[in-house]
Amino acid sequence: NAEYGGSNVASDTTNGFFMDVNEQIDYACNAIKKDAKLQDGYNAIGFSQGGQFLRGLAQKCPNPPMKQLISVGGQHQGVYGLPHCPGSWFVCKEVDKLLDMGAYTDFVQNRLVQAQYWHDPLNEDQYKKHSKFIGDINQEGAVKAEYKENLMRVSNITFVKFNKDTMVVPRESEWFGFYKPGQAKELMTLQESEIWTEDKLGLKEMAKTEGRLSFLSIDADHLQVPAKFWTDEIIPRLKH
Repeated sequence: NAEYGGSNVASDTTNGFFMDVNEQIDYACNAIKKDAKLQDGYNAIGFSQGGQFLRGLAQKCPNPPMKQLISVGGQHQGVYGLPHCPGSWFVCKEVDKLLDMGAYTDFVQNRLVQAQYWHDPLNEDQYKKHSKFIGDINQEGAVKAEYKENLMRVSNITFVKFNKDTMVVPRESEWFGFYKPGQAKELMTLQESEIWTEDKLGLKEMAKTEGRLSFLSIDADHLQVPAKFWTDEIIPRLKH
């Protein structure tokens, strides 16, 4: 079904708001498995929410292998705010309506992509119990050993953060940082989080080998990537 995977801009945009993330990952996994050119492995670049979606793909779909993951503005600890909805007026009104109903209700979790990576630091228990996507792949609930094992099979992971990002709240999520639990002002780094201290995803272990984890930043707003950044930082990584 071409429309299911996004046959045009309109369907892609709609799917980006209302198609279950885990279904999107299953769709991508099946498509990659059928592509003869990718059977020896592939490099993946994800923009904005595509960054965490591709990480989810690496954790859930290890074959064919993802060799390298480059996340450009991805929100790996989720978001707590949507200050600039990129969709149409109708889509954004629907997003607001659903979030107002409660991000962690089954009804909303099953219908809204952004709810699936909504991370409320004031309601950490609800987040850990009911987040269908970001809480799941971050091992916040039931621990799945294969998620860690599969992510560690990726040779290199690069996280790109936009220092002047006005779309992502908090922007530190692009480097796996977030608010400290129980409030929404004081931030913590990846290295201060349980994801690192308990090594839930294998990132701490990966960091022991030089070059496997990279954290880059751009002094610009969301997804405003200078051409020089591509030629100096991204393209050389894809040649390895």
